[in-house]
Amino acid sequence: MRFESTELTSAELRLQQEVRAFLAGELPRGAFTPGLGFNAAKDPAFSARLAARGWVGMSLPRAYGGHDRSAVDRLIVMEELLRWGAPVGHHWVADRQSGPVIARFGTEQQKQRFLPGICRGELSFSIGMSEPDSGSDLASVSTRATHTGDGWRLDGTKVWTTAAHVNDWFVVLCRTMPIEESGDKRAGLSQLLVDLRSPGVDARPIPFLDGTEDFCEVILDGVLVPDDLVLGKVGEGWAQNTSELAYERGGPDRWLSTYLVVEELLRQHEGDAVPDAVVELLGDAAAHYWVLHNLSLSIARSIDAGGTPATESALVKEMATRFEQDVLEAVLQVVELEPDLVPRSLFERLLVTSILTAPSFTIRGGTNEILRTVAARGLHPAVAPR
Repeated sequence: MRFESTELTSAELRLQQEVRAFLAGELPRGAFTPGLGFNAAKDPAFSARLAARGWVGMSLPRAYGGHDRSAVDRLIVMEELLRWGAPVGHHWVADRQSGPVIARFGTEQQKQRFLPGICRGELSFSIGMSEPDSGSDLASVSTRATHTGDGWRLDGTKVWTTAAHVNDWFVVLCRTMPIEESGDKRAGLSQLLVDLRSPGVDARPIPFLDGTEDFCEVILDGVLVPDDLVLGKVGEGWAQNTSELAYERGGPDRWLSTYLVVEELLRQHEGDAVPDAVVELLGDAAAHYWVLHNLSLSIARSIDAGGTPATESALVKEMATRFEQDVLEAVLQVVELEPDLVPRSLFERLLVTSILTAPSFTIRGGTNEILRTVAARGLHPAVAPR
């Protein structure tokens, strides 16, 4: 495990300023309702405008509509979008991981079919990993795909599948060879590209306490998937999945979910003396944001250098999502406010939404216990998986 010390270059700082100017003009403060993190509003028109600026599919190959830009450039853009509360929900997963995993493992036909639409901000994707009975042990998935001669019959259940009821596609991790034949639960796994509107797909939203419905349970009942929609090769699912999680876990989406709560807390004291307790909170939060920014930047530099920083990403995700919850608890300790489900201000709305959704932060993308195990194996390779 290694984190290199690094800073943004002058060109990267110019990109940062360009994105800030775009957001200030496109989404002026007070003219839209900001969201919290990558679960912000789904706005295909905004995604298309971002794509027109070259800020969707940034690191994907130019040959397929991407821009061949660095992971660091993408990190800069993503930080600013999340910090602003921009409506990134439509393209987020496709841009963050589905596009990169297709670019790395997909067939030529799959790259030509999916990557241009992702880069235009048109196609939306969900993640079909978790299952009701497999917990955080993804290798124990029981969703199965049986070859029928002209394709695959897919049966099983996925859960915590964000926005599956409104998105276009999802990448499904499934078992294409029984464990009895493969001899290893990590072998015999494949990933299929599944149209969420296919016959046999039933996406059922799971409501949060605040009434929103981001997560879904997805029932797959005899879904027919053509051979050409097996991602890459049959049996590569575990290697693909490991690579995909490196994209998912190490970025700013894992430590900026409650950022706007902290920013709006400061605005509550605009023109007044800021209480000592709030000053202390802001100082502590700023230090944590800066550390996590630099860790994510180091991971992006590693990806640009050809590395696969899965262990580093797991560690950052564990630290970052705990911080997202801890800073929220710190805010609650310094405000004289009893949050109401009918909020009276933007600050209260963001606070209430955070309180009701924050428990999911240390679950989505891998629980803390699993992430600590991944980090431990990275530090001590002799720690064998069970």
